[in-house]
Amino acid sequence: MAEVGSHDYDYVEAGTVDVKDLPPLDATTNKIMKDEFKTGLGLSIFYFIVIFSIPIMNWFAPAFAFKRIWGGMTVTWFVTTIVMMAMAFIIAYVHTAMYEKRLKKYDIANK
Repeated sequence: MAEVGSHDYDYVEAGTVDVKDLPPLDATTNKIMKDEFKTGLGLSIFYFIVIFSIPIMNWFAPAFAFKRIWGGMTVTWFVTTIVMMAMAFIIAYVHTAMYEKRLKKYDIANK
């Protein structure tokens, strides 16, 4: 473990590295990065579809969207607050579970 203040790495000043000059990633790291990108992209698309469905629901189904369900809260506010909070936890869980599964897969492959 590196001590606080020690420099176990070469310090590179920001803005001095050109991405084109970096060496290519090894095959395993490259595969992990691509899988992470696919996971993140898929979850982001899912999230944006759900979040953009709220104004669509308000526009095309106002009778349902502005219906009061309990305590004066409308369906729109319920979806915006409670459902989206649950969605954030679910997305975080799915991403973490897929990452851990991926790590196990590559740990087995590297042994």
